[in-house]
Amino acid sequence: MSYDRSVSGHYTHGELLDAIRASIGQLGKTIDSITIEDLAPVDEFHVGGRLATENLLDQLNFSEPDQILDVGCGLGGASRYIANKYDTRVTGIDLSQEYIDVGKELSAWVGLDKHVSLYQGSALAMPFEDEAFDGAIMLHVGMNIDDKMKLFVEVYRVLRPCACFGVYDIMQINAGELVYPVPWSTDNSTSRLATPDQYIEALEAAGFKVSTHNNRREFALGFMKQLRLKSVAGGGPPPLGLHILMQDGAAAKIKNLADSIAADLVAPVEIIAQK
Repeated sequence: MSYDRSVSGHYTHGELLDAIRASIGQLGKTIDSITIEDLAPVDEFHVGGRLATENLLDQLNFSEPDQILDVGCGLGGASRYIANKYDTRVTGIDLSQEYIDVGKELSAWVGLDKHVSLYQGSALAMPFEDEAFDGAIMLHVGMNIDDKMKLFVEVYRVLRPCACFGVYDIMQINAGELVYPVPWSTDNSTSRLATPDQYIEALEAAGFKVSTHNNRREFALGFMKQLRLKSVAGGGPPPLGLHILMQDGAAAKIKNLADSIAADLVAPVEIIAQK
């Protein structure tokens, strides 16, 4: 099996759209009444969810009528949020065909299918023209990509001059072995963590100028604590949440990640760069 297929297979659910539709019913909502706010707990697959997306966007200069790229878009939750917030067009690309298919349906449900375009493909060889976008984001994607240099060269290629690029990834902070599974990998065969310094080195080698990088460890610990408290208070996870994506292994994946962040082995880190 190829590496890309192994990574994609890790994220494949098989019946994801049906699972989300059933959970919507448990919320007392329908496809016609669901909103992007309702979907946020399941369609923003990164530590901190919607709040983390907002934190990153606050450091970027996106505005109407920019064309924005979402690298490794997953279900397109961040893409839809950006399109709605800035009244702009967003293009997402992701390795998982199921995520793209489901993401297109979710965009249609909330009336954003004309503003959000999602494509299946590799971030290392994107099917877009040179200098096609005014800005880009990448949320929790690099953990599965070994060649960060190739990744950032490709992002640089499709961005216009002066475009901002916001990265929010889990990064290696101190030496040590993770306990698996974690949200992005069942074992170390598809986990490709790098340090913030390695990210910055690859970004600068690709041509970017890095302006900021923020270790978001404390934010992550607080977010995960709140998740645990809400789960206990509610007698289990809410109808819509990331446990739907991670299925039966959700509890172990989240616990192992939380333990690794608490031990200061890894942390979510923001990096802001400009072409």
